Amino acid sequence: MEPIRIVSYNVRYFGHVTRGLASTRAGKRSIARTLASLRPLPDVVCLQEVETSSIRSNIGRPRARQDETQLESFMGFLAQNFHEAGQEMPYEALYFRAHNYKLGEISLYTTGLAILVNRFTLRIEEHNADQPYGITYYRVARWKDRKQSRICAHIKVRDLQGRGLHVFNTHLSLPTPFAREYWAIKDKMGWGFNQIQEARRLAAFIRERAGDEPFVVCGDFNSQPASPVFQFLHRDVGLVAPQVEFGQVDLSRPRAFPTAGFLRLRMHLDHLFSNDKIRWTDLAGTVPYGADGPFDGLSDHVPLIGRFEIAAPRVYGIGFDGSRKAG
Repeated sequence: MEPIRIVSYNVRYFGHVTRGLASTRAGKRSIARTLASLRPLPDVVCLQEVETSSIRSNIGRPRARQDETQLESFMGFLAQNFHEAGQEMPYEALYFRAHNYKLGEISLYTTGLAILVNRFTLRIEEHNADQPYGITYYRVARWKDRKQSRICAHIKVRDLQGRGLHVFNTHLSLPTPFAREYWAIKDKMGWGFNQIQEARRLAAFIRERAGDEPFVVCGDFNSQPASPVFQFLHRDVGLVAPQVEFGQVDLSRPRAFPTAGFLRLRMHLDHLFSNDKIRWTDLAGTVPYGADGPFDGLSDHVPLIGRFEIAAPRVYGIGFDGSRKAG
């Protein structure tokens, strides 16, 4: 049985060439082409910063339908790549809406997450696309409608051997500048009080939905390695961090393997986690931001790509004395 391959990628609304101001057909086409070219094909693709439909996502591009969403448009380009290669489109997609910034009845821009699942290798059993779990920390309640909502997308899938797996995809807030401690420290990303509260809500949701079953967690955490957010999830909650295990993360040098860039600034903000029911086999295809690679220049982030195996469940037999014995 081949390991399961996962990709986690902040696609910046498929508008990197416009600095995120507007989605472009070229952006969607390029990312779709590059994802479709990966070998082996990913079994799960978790995307952050995906729109529904708004002025920003539609400006300057014709749509097949007036109600076509950004994800549907992207999936059309992805299907086209497989069709041109003489292959059947393997992916089905779920969209998880986070926020809608409106001026009256006009959507200026929207935010959300997406998860693509290879239907030839995994079967979706459950998801929370209709009601994603909110993790946003609101310091001032009356600003709730103005603050960008943060969510956690969740699916449960089953592989060809019948083993269950939970997948969580998320995108934490930036550290709030309205807290006094924000200005008291040099490092910001992952030190925000609001981010720590969101990490706590995330951990509680994972515990509630997955329990002791195998799970992986991925996304843009807007947090550096060794930050309080990272340490809470890795050390306090006990999540496995494969980038630490494979040497891509050095906690003493948190900027050594950047996953995102802004102007000349390089930061490690994206992470993969799991519980100990998962055995990571490799992170082949994951390269630092700015390095030569197939995704170079397509977003202000690079994807995290990893493969893992689900630990075999404990099998119990009946001993000669009638007791259950693990085998």
